[in-house]
Amino acid sequence: MNVESIRAYCLSKKGVTETFPFDAETLVMKVMGKMFALIPLEKPGQMNLKCDPERALDLREQYEEIEPGWHMSKVHWNTIHFQGFSDTALLRELIDHSYELVVKSLKKKEREELDQL
Repeated sequence: MNVESIRAYCLSKKGVTETFPFDAETLVMKVMGKMFALIPLEKPGQMNLKCDPERALDLREQYEEIEPGWHMSKVHWNTIHFQGFSDTALLRELIDHSYELVVKSLKKKEREELDQL
C-alpha cells in the first residue's frame, strides 16, 4: 500500500476526517474528532496507529517493520513501515483495529452520532 491508498482506506470509514493539526507535514486521520492514524508525509512509507498494548508488543516481536510509536505513547501506538511490508491484509486490519479502539473510547452520545452517519 502507498500513502494515497491508505488515505483512501481510512477516509472510507464512517465518521473519518483528515486534518493537519500539528504541521503541514503530518496527516492525521480522526474519527469523531479523535486521532487513530498519523501519516508523516515528510517520511513517506510509515504511519502511526493506535494499538492494544499487549498486541502492540506481540506485533513488534513478530515484524521488524513494526516498532514503538514515533513521537507517540510507546504503550498505545505503533509505527508501521509499510514500504516493504508485504502483508496488505494485516495493514488494513491494523488500521481497522486502531479505528475500533478509538470508537470504543468515544462517549455514548458520540457513538450514537457516529451510528447515524
